[in-house]
Amino acid sequence: MKKILAGSLGLAALALVIAGIVYAGPGQSPGQGPGYCNGCGMGRGMGGRMYDPAKAETISGKVTSLEEFAAPRGAGTGVVLKVSSGSETLAVHLGPKWFLDKQEMKFAAGDTVEIKGVKTMRRGQDIVIAAEVKKGSEVLKLRDEQGIPLWAGWRRTDNKS
Repeated sequence: MKKILAGSLGLAALALVIAGIVYAGPGQSPGQGPGYCNGCGMGRGMGGRMYDPAKAETISGKVTSLEEFAAPRGAGTGVVLKVSSGSETLAVHLGPKWFLDKQEMKFAAGDTVEIKGVKTMRRGQDIVIAAEVKKGSEVLKLRDEQGIPLWAGWRRTDNKS
């Protein structure tokens, strides 16, 4: 009887672990459901999605700087564009550095950009979570139509394909 009970408990624990991995999806840790900004410090531990496609807007401006930041919980390095738009400078969160390093589009101070993204607040500061960035005729897509990061299924060692 004890062996049956121990075996049943072991199978139940294994089922819970597998369910957590399946729910998280490819490229995400258990506990990070779809739509979390994996690897850029957005949405993790916040109890929900921060990117709501229904709230997306377009912002134009000039890049003042490109900055990197350490994402929480050892998730790597994130990249933020500082963009001057009208009388304000916006922090535009692009995504994880490893993902952006694999893209052809690069940014520099003085670039004129058009950003499709969602304005939100993080740690008391207004930020923009970008879904795409246009520079001239180039477009850098960062999220799909549902707001899920395009890097969610990638691994850091994947080739761009």
